[in-house]
Amino acid sequence: VSGRAAAPYFPRRGNEGYVVEHYELTLDYRVGPNRMSAVAVLTCRATARLAAVVLDFSDHLRVDRVILQDGRRLRFEHRKEKLRVMLPAAVAAGEQVVVEVVYRGAPRPVSSRYGGLGWEQLADGVLVASQPTGAPSWFPCNDRPDEKATYRVQVSTASQYRVVANGRLAPVAHSGSSSTWTFVQDAPMATYLATVQIGPYQRVDLASDGSGVPQSLVAPARRVPAARAALARQDEMVALFGGLFGPYPFEAYTVVVTDDHLEIPVEAQGVSMFGSNHMDGEWERLIAHELAHQWFGNSLTLGDWRDIWLHEGFACYAEWLWSQGCGEGSADGHARTWHQRLSRLPQDLVLADPGPADLFDDRVYKRGALTLHALRLSVGDEAFFTLLRTWTDRFRYSTVSTAGFVEVASSVAGRDLGGFFDEWLSATALPELPAMPR
Repeated sequence: VSGRAAAPYFPRRGNEGYVVEHYELTLDYRVGPNRMSAVAVLTCRATARLAAVVLDFSDHLRVDRVILQDGRRLRFEHRKEKLRVMLPAAVAAGEQVVVEVVYRGAPRPVSSRYGGLGWEQLADGVLVASQPTGAPSWFPCNDRPDEKATYRVQVSTASQYRVVANGRLAPVAHSGSSSTWTFVQDAPMATYLATVQIGPYQRVDLASDGSGVPQSLVAPARRVPAARAALARQDEMVALFGGLFGPYPFEAYTVVVTDDHLEIPVEAQGVSMFGSNHMDGEWERLIAHELAHQWFGNSLTLGDWRDIWLHEGFACYAEWLWSQGCGEGSADGHARTWHQRLSRLPQDLVLADPGPADLFDDRVYKRGALTLHALRLSVGDEAFFTLLRTWTDRFRYSTVSTAGFVEVASSVAGRDLGGFFDEWLSATALPELPAMPR
């Protein structure tokens, strides 16, 4: 697809010369005073000759010391949201470096053009939603979506709270008035998808007979009945999407409902978060939307934020597919309604490169979904859904790009679709939708 700019959307995020293979985060957190004491152990591998490891890390937290795997303390500088750790001697490409960062303070969101991102206090607890650049609000990292790592996250907090994080929960350790929760995420994950949720929550199992995917709800006791009712058809969604997109990519799926009202629902890997204001029937499409991100965004993650349509366009189209699957309006009907609406809006968006200001513009979501519907009408249902399953299978837990999708689509369709995607992704004018086949 033509017309891609070279400059990254977030030039202050991400660092070169190494990849992080594993994060081990040990957090001791007090909800009331919002105080954290933490240790982050990063297992890194040099990709070039490396004399210093530069990490993204909020200035709101104080670094006490940095230690090499052999116990030596390392010199470091921490300013302007960069933690620069000087190695005692340069290491060659391919060598492993393990650094331990000991830090503390009062975590809070990092600022962005989209508002505060990352670690956020609730009325009684914590929510972490970092897309796209909020991960450094609570741990030192290489904050770039094209590098995934495995995680082990341990959180100690007052026993009145329940903790949710990504991955598999190990046995909880209770000691006096404190409890320690440990989560292991073996599926590679981008930094912005790492999350911690803390609150006075109950956990209940949700139905999973249709899909076979373990699902749970975590919410304050008084919110559980409404949340269970709102999520009544979620297992049908998991089953439908599993058939259309390929198997659900993670071990389980957890929905967290906060007591607070939230502006929008948000998702992390294996977890979605909704406000208590989202738990009624009209929000069912967003339950489908956040679920679909487990395939498109979390298992398959963009390597460049320009390709945001690969997340949001697919999740929006999943809303329409769910609507059709449960008999509440065809995907084609939704597509033609939204095509009319978008045709009346300014025609100045390049879907393949919307720019940071329009990264989460609704036109990215809806034109992305329209692109997929136009593709479906152009190649036919059999090729289209074969393409989606091929896409999710081939790039499971990997980094993806628009160019890669165009290549797979052309291969599955048996013809060059470059012209089709140039029209829909690189031109500003909204193309006409193809007619429905008779």
